[in-house]
Amino acid sequence: MSPWKPLTPSVPCHLDLGLAYGMTDIGTVRDSNEDNFLIERALGLAAVADGMGGHEGGEVASASALAALAHYLRASAFPGGEATVPHFHASPFAPAQADSGATWTDDAKRAMITLHDAVEYANGRVYQANLADRRGDGAGMGTTLTGLWQAAPGGPVFVFHIGDSRLYRWRAGSMVQLTRDQTMYQQAVDAGFKRNLPPRNLLLQALGPAPEIKPELLIQAPAPGDLYLLCSDGLHGACDDERIAAVLARATPQTLAQRCAELVDLAKRDGSRDNITVVLVPCGQ
Repeated sequence: MSPWKPLTPSVPCHLDLGLAYGMTDIGTVRDSNEDNFLIERALGLAAVADGMGGHEGGEVASASALAALAHYLRASAFPGGEATVPHFHASPFAPAQADSGATWTDDAKRAMITLHDAVEYANGRVYQANLADRRGDGAGMGTTLTGLWQAAPGGPVFVFHIGDSRLYRWRAGSMVQLTRDQTMYQQAVDAGFKRNLPPRNLLLQALGPAPEIKPELLIQAPAPGDLYLLCSDGLHGACDDERIAAVLARATPQTLAQRCAELVDLAKRDGSRDNITVVLVPCGQ
């Protein structure tokens, strides 16, 4: 296998939503990086993936899921392209959360269905690779997948989420976690348990181990001055939200590289034992 590399280099990337910048780091403990991230200007797409399955397995899962997602969205965006990818619509679904400023137009509904199918397509690609490796019993490689997609310039932002990578939004001096960790720990907390909680890294679902998934889908209305942070649990698993928010408060389009590096360094100082990936996207600037 060729040496690991990020799908997107750490350079400023202009999305219609705003300037985007991403960074991934192996961290202080691991001997390989199973994280990856993708920022694609033509698609208005930014996403992170945190692979699992050991060296090479996790690397392949995260990169494959991101590439498959982008392929599906790219193929669906051009006349005649839809014939190159399957369509699922296996069951009705509803967004897990809708921003009060977002409007449900017919175009928005179609975009959400396309995104739902794109995530299922990515899962199918990784799952088929597990079957080919005779590991289709849930023991094969997998990955989280969390990101945002602006289907049309000036339109709403569609959010997709599987696993425990996160999306935060900084707005008007306050940071909000938009996604919810799909973990046994979060499930236990939501059920009211306070003691003997499961480990934080036990996922309820991921892309790849199973033939079916239920992605969390959201729609958001971006506002000028918003700042989105996508990150793997190498950051949020080590750092308190308050410390992350303090970094976001000083972010500007001109300092995205510095703020990404600061977040990575913060995770290392706070004892992160995982790979660390961060992507920043300020809106309307």
